[in-house]
Amino acid sequence: MVIGGYLFLRQPQFGSKVSESGLEKIQRSPNYSDGQFQNLSVTPQLTDDASIFKVMKEFFFHKDKRNVPASVLPTKKTDLFKLDSSEDVLVWFGHSSYFMQLNGKKFLVDPVFSGHASPVKFTTKAFKGSNVYTTDDIPPIDFLLITHDHYDHLDYETIVKLKSKVKTVITGLGVGSHLQRWGYEGNSIIEKDWNEELRIGEFIFNTTPARHFSGRSFNRNTSLWLSLVLTTPTKKIFIGGDSGYDHHFKMIGEKFGPFDLVILENGQYNQYWKHIHMMPEEVVQAAIDLKAKRLLPVHWAKFSLSIHAWDEPIRRVVAEAGKRGVDVLHPMIGEAVHLNKEDEFSEWWKDVK
Repeated sequence: MVIGGYLFLRQPQFGSKVSESGLEKIQRSPNYSDGQFQNLSVTPQLTDDASIFKVMKEFFFHKDKRNVPASVLPTKKTDLFKLDSSEDVLVWFGHSSYFMQLNGKKFLVDPVFSGHASPVKFTTKAFKGSNVYTTDDIPPIDFLLITHDHYDHLDYETIVKLKSKVKTVITGLGVGSHLQRWGYEGNSIIEKDWNEELRIGEFIFNTTPARHFSGRSFNRNTSLWLSLVLTTPTKKIFIGGDSGYDHHFKMIGEKFGPFDLVILENGQYNQYWKHIHMMPEEVVQAAIDLKAKRLLPVHWAKFSLSIHAWDEPIRRVVAEAGKRGVDVLHPMIGEAVHLNKEDEFSEWWKDVK
């Protein structure tokens, strides 16, 4: 059993340990101490009133009856190859995966097209209808942005199939070791710490903190999780990754805001682990802290990683945003969002059982 477990964890989908040269760079980071990366604030995985037993009991016995949609999710499949190169467009693929075309360049964030968000295919499967895109539908990508190495953000099958299409990868310290094991050339990967700036042509990438954790097996926090500020010649966009609510949103808003668009996780939350995943009302507060003109909530509508109803995240965030005057974008999976226009979107989830 021990040998079998060892061999199982040696499979490529689990990624790779950081190389010695990479570890030296990591150890110089001001955000690394005691053998792992640290959040800005003390961040326990669970709240004080929780326990592993209590969490597992809820997960197995108290899931909402609508935790997974009973019917097929509606979608609108946009042909990414036929987009007008002069348009700024965003297409959401469900959960935290999305494509952006900005000033003629193509960006892909945390793509997961394998149909599952785990190291094995038979667990954490995508909702019916949500997995309408494959890597064949993705055009050549100028910038692949990976916020952290969890399976629902860094997918082995997807990343391997995209290899020939990706020009440059931008990610946090230590994450590149996974991609190099999967065949990516080291000179195509740019790893950054928090609070660093990268300029490539007309685009500026500022790496900013998040309140989360990392790890693909038993070792946690050996690679860095991050958020990103993307500045184009015409727009400023915040790419949030996963994060619990904390003061870093206000810090980022004061330094880089206002933002034309902020993209924040909103789903797979629970009161017991609110330090690492925001509750919907906190998502709206984070958007306000960031000085957002518009909010796109992601991290929902594809995988069940918590116990709430599948559509609860969007219902709660839309209700709170309405109370506080925050403009929320809620496209269907695959529906084009034209960032230079004021698109209107239906409350499509209301027709799903």
